[in-house]
Amino acid sequence: MKRVRSALFVPGDRPERLPKALASGADIVIVDLEDAVEPDAKAAAREAVAASLARCQDRRVAVRINAVRTPYFDADIALCAGSPAVAAVMLPKAETAADVARAAAAGRPVWPLIESARGVLALEAIAGAPGVGRLVFGSLDFALDVGLDVESASGRAVLDDARHRLLLHARAADLPAPLDGVHQKLDDIEGLRAEAARARGAGMGGMLCVHPAQVAVVNDTFSPSQAELAWARGVVRAAEGQRGAFRLEGRMVDAPVLERARRTIAASEGT
Repeated sequence: MKRVRSALFVPGDRPERLPKALASGADIVIVDLEDAVEPDAKAAAREAVAASLARCQDRRVAVRINAVRTPYFDADIALCAGSPAVAAVMLPKAETAADVARAAAAGRPVWPLIESARGVLALEAIAGAPGVGRLVFGSLDFALDVGLDVESASGRAVLDDARHRLLLHARAADLPAPLDGVHQKLDDIEGLRAEAARARGAGMGGMLCVHPAQVAVVNDTFSPSQAELAWARGVVRAAEGQRGAFRLEGRMVDAPVLERARRTIAASEGT
């Protein structure tokens, strides 16, 4: 799968929204069988999702299943295993490598959703578990679990610490950069842009979206700007024929700077 900047949720009990979500420009669409579906509607939603996925030719679909310690988990895994359209399994409440192993039985890359103190503290084992495709930060549930005031500076500092742990463990396990959590305020586009820019600056690779209107902003923010791309191309051109470090426009260009330029160009090409 190519890089993921935006991951748009679709309620599992509204699978008819899947085609519109896939047309939104989101890099991947996540059909949600967990929080979006009431307990007494789980079975019906699963059947409807299975029928919708059977008609889906697009391979940009993930499914957020129910957690390992719920009575819905096994049936959700069977759905994912039997649906060729499913590109990944998002595992909520991931807290152990054993949780990942059970989800990996679907035969799809597992995206552990880290949304508790236990999940953060077990990141080394989770990130290194066989079958993991990428880490995802469930910031709202994490804040609830540890009792944060997300509007306060101190609460945001704790969230940032958890994000940085996801980033470090993802890198150490040679995984793609993690996806950040959702921006709840649907009408706050500038706030979303600022939050996405902050997440990108901290090394996150993309962001979860809860409304199609958020997708374009997230995609744009997590893509290199024209200025960044011009700088990167200039560095790569200037490096041709150079040996070792060299000076460019008053700045030193060495191996890390050149590699950053190459990664910027690759990111603009969607790789």
